[in-house]
Amino acid sequence: MVFTWGTLYIASEWVIRLAMLFYVPQRREPAAARAWLLLTFFLPWVGLVLYAIFGRAYLPRARLEMQRTVSNLIRELQPKLLGQWQAEPDLPAEFQPAVTLAHRLGDFNVCRGNRVELITDYEQGIASLIRDVEQARRHVHLLYYIFRADSTGWRVVEALERASARGVKCRVLADGYGAWFSMRKLAPRLRAAGVETALIMPPRLLGRRAVRLDLRNHRKIAVIDGIVGYVGSQNIVDPEGGRGLVNEELVARVSGPVVRQLQAVFLGDRYYEVEAQVDDPQAELFPEPPDGGRSLAQVLPSGPGYHRETTHQIMISLIQAARSRVVLTAPYFMPDSAFRLALRTAAQRGVSVHLVVSARSNKPIVQLAQESNYEELLEAGVSIHRYRGSFLHAKHATIDDRVALIGSSNLDIRSFALNSEVSMLVYDGEVVAALEEIQAKYFDAAETVVLAQWARRSFGRRMLQNIARLADTLL
Repeated sequence: MVFTWGTLYIASEWVIRLAMLFYVPQRREPAAARAWLLLTFFLPWVGLVLYAIFGRAYLPRARLEMQRTVSNLIRELQPKLLGQWQAEPDLPAEFQPAVTLAHRLGDFNVCRGNRVELITDYEQGIASLIRDVEQARRHVHLLYYIFRADSTGWRVVEALERASARGVKCRVLADGYGAWFSMRKLAPRLRAAGVETALIMPPRLLGRRAVRLDLRNHRKIAVIDGIVGYVGSQNIVDPEGGRGLVNEELVARVSGPVVRQLQAVFLGDRYYEVEAQVDDPQAELFPEPPDGGRSLAQVLPSGPGYHRETTHQIMISLIQAARSRVVLTAPYFMPDSAFRLALRTAAQRGVSVHLVVSARSNKPIVQLAQESNYEELLEAGVSIHRYRGSFLHAKHATIDDRVALIGSSNLDIRSFALNSEVSMLVYDGEVVAALEEIQAKYFDAAETVVLAQWARRSFGRRMLQNIARLADTLL
């Protein structure tokens, strides 16, 4: 039998198909396995190469060991770092499993004595951060997914330069993808001013620190003097996004013991990249919190290093605990079937469930994929509000007037399983009420999707949505 190159190529494709049929489904959600197998069936070599790069959310052994070291250290130091501020929220019994889960999966305890200020005005959020940097006396720690070399980015750089000139220790971490090009301009100037600057997980294909290329640090954290912290959805970038959209954000400015938890997350991420601990005195990194706050809160970090979908599990637990009302706000909504089932079940047992999304998106394919989920939710009684005007990039939730969740995590598989994210749970009726007022404004500025009308969307639109949905685990 004579073998030609064409015959060998066809044979290699069938070898790839059969091998991937055996390997891909191992320890993977069926939907994700189907997406990869479908790609591999039609384009075997393309599927093989892409799967080798993106198929598994692997981290180097050294980084996993660092994660375990940091987690163990946080648990050991909690009694000392939080001390008298540790507390238990006054919640109905049905919420207790979620609170316990948040501690076990996210490492941090609930602490009292916090102040939480919600900022929705984009310019106010940036101006407030710069003002706190200008007033810093010991250190400024910034960790952002995007730190762009635009007018907003340069304003923050200039504030850091002035702080460093005063003797303030400034450290900046930025994601290796989200800030890659900008940092080529910003980093030299920051370092010349004495500001420590590092990229988190920059693209590396080989070596002991190589990681899957699309694993990203999506966190947005600022800690000033260990006393004031910021957490939320806002990056350091001008509000004007792509496709003519203007971003609308929500960020929480916090003070109190919970800032110590944000500080620990920052120091952990720095340790992964710099592989050295800071030499600042512990009293400067974790000073005594100011008095007067009344909110109970805890920080909830998540990411592939935890080997568990922390935010995903806790949000499902909170939705299951809800008895009256759930409101979720996110720019990207592509959760798995378990999350959608929790929403449908809550609505069907009488909970008022609301989902706020943008009517327009900066990612058209993602928009199509998320729209494919609307009909099943509407049929179960979930209210979907499509926010008009600005691109609503805020990410938060309220449950039963009891719990608020504010952070960087989208409601999609990427944020739940692949990105490093950070959220803050707040157990304070006043903060929840303030967030509900913001959500009410979203409702007023949104179009409520009507099931009968949505079901009549064009065949072409429906087809595009369903095709995009096939790639929900890859987007």
